[in-house]
Amino acid sequence: MYSAGDVRIENVPDPQIIEPTDAIIRVTRACVCGSDLWPYQKMERSDAGRVMGHEAIGIVEDVGADVRTIKRGDFVIMPFAFSDGTCPFCHDGLQTSCIHGGFFGTTEIAGAQAEAVRIPLADGTLFPVGAHADDALMPSLLTLSDVMGTGHHAAIIAKVTAGKSVAVVGDGAVGLCGVIAAKRLGADQIIILGRHADRIALAKDFGATDVVSERGDAAVNTAISIARPGGAVGRVGVPQEQTIPGSEPAFYNNVTVGGGPAPVRAYIEDLLPDVLEGNIDPGRVFDRAVGLDGVPDGYRAMNDREAIKVMVTP
Repeated sequence: MYSAGDVRIENVPDPQIIEPTDAIIRVTRACVCGSDLWPYQKMERSDAGRVMGHEAIGIVEDVGADVRTIKRGDFVIMPFAFSDGTCPFCHDGLQTSCIHGGFFGTTEIAGAQAEAVRIPLADGTLFPVGAHADDALMPSLLTLSDVMGTGHHAAIIAKVTAGKSVAVVGDGAVGLCGVIAAKRLGADQIIILGRHADRIALAKDFGATDVVSERGDAAVNTAISIARPGGAVGRVGVPQEQTIPGSEPAFYNNVTVGGGPAPVRAYIEDLLPDVLEGNIDPGRVFDRAVGLDGVPDGYRAMNDREAIKVMVTP
């Protein structure tokens, strides 16, 4: 990506091992994220460009001399953040705050909308699934790199447990995965707030019990205003506004507001068995698949709300 709306497919040098803790994976599936649409809409011109993408699954092709738990040939899930797995925050299950970590698809670390990608801190970052997995499971496994784990994080922060009533504000891929997460955690009532008929239908398949087609201008403000006294709001994704509106009703109603970049690496071990056993099918959020040459149009389709989430098969 060179600027807002300017996504190009280019030949770039193959990624190489730089640090002894690195790995190289051959990407078998990647995707376009809703958060990728912010630079797609607003990015300033860059002469160097930015290799995009922070969600992938793939096969390990090479490892550095100090990599111990990841080996060549492993089929792995690449979380959207890299982490060492050893710092105090990683031990607390908050890998997105790793003191040595960072995020893929930035100006410093190349992203995964590519044929291959370098993985810093491979031992702490990659989650090996095995040497092989059923091809039909690939879309759902890919969601564990971000959107399913992010929807789950929202539900955890919102204190969803058996018997609770839950409202999911937004019918994008993360919101839809939030419905899956709420259902999986035992919520009795799951209200989806969204305006798109195809997404609402999918939400119902995932477990939504009620639909509200109206919502306010700001998602967090809406969430705070509808939360019951003593309730909780799980805030995830990449918000346009970093400030939290509606702080006064949150205070007077004792509403807990939390969340942030989801530590999806911490959730894979819990969510993976349900994916492998077919208990949840979050891969259904992918309603369009493209090759690398189709990525620019994939961005356009998601930006124009023609697609919920676009999967990339390099």
